[in-house]
Amino acid sequence: MNLTERQREILFAIIEQYAELASPVGSVTLAKLFDVSSATIRAEMSKLESLGLIAQPHTSAGRIPTDAGYRYYVNSLVEESEGPATAVPHLDSGAYDAPYTRSAHVLEVRVSSQASAEATIKTAVNSLVELTGNLGLGTIGNQLYLAGISRLLTQPEFVDLSRVHAVAKLLDNLEPWLQEAAPGEPLNIFIGKENPIGKSSEVSLIISKFRSPFSDNSYIGVLGPTRQNYQKVMTLVRHAGEMLESSF
Repeated sequence: MNLTERQREILFAIIEQYAELASPVGSVTLAKLFDVSSATIRAEMSKLESLGLIAQPHTSAGRIPTDAGYRYYVNSLVEESEGPATAVPHLDSGAYDAPYTRSAHVLEVRVSSQASAEATIKTAVNSLVELTGNLGLGTIGNQLYLAGISRLLTQPEFVDLSRVHAVAKLLDNLEPWLQEAAPGEPLNIFIGKENPIGKSSEVSLIISKFRSPFSDNSYIGVLGPTRQNYQKVMTLVRHAGEMLESSF
């Protein structure tokens, strides 16, 4: 999909501001950010909307990203890393600011202090909940460990009970799906309707595969609304997987 540099920047600004504020992003806000007229922004937003990358919810004057918009954004993060198709920059590459490295340090300290493999995985999952605000998950043998369900459901997206039901359906079927599908990449990202189960729940599943004493196909990750800080979450999930694999 070919976007102009300005269209790309506007799309990314909408995604990042929506992640932070959880409300549609309007042309006036973007006009101030890009120092152009509101009419110019509206024209560019119209193009992005025609491409299916953003949408106008109800009668709001603002726009929100679609699943396709998030996928374009995530793929761009991957491409900018100049690594394999599922890579994001390593935390020690110099690509991140202090908050990222502090979060990584929290993970490392907590994971390294545990005495058993089970405690290590649970601690890593609990830490991801705290650092990302999402639901955390990890496989321990044939069991799926979940933490932070209450954190997930306090997100504004889940005032709609039908979405809570869709998330519950996804979680009920997640463990057998992981065992059957065994996603093979170090970092796997499923956005919105890309999720193999719970397609209507409008959540993103970000998981990292690692080897553990329990299985060569162990997983750790998070489940959160499609509206989230993908760069931070992708980085921390992959880092957690790498730390766990090196811990055993």
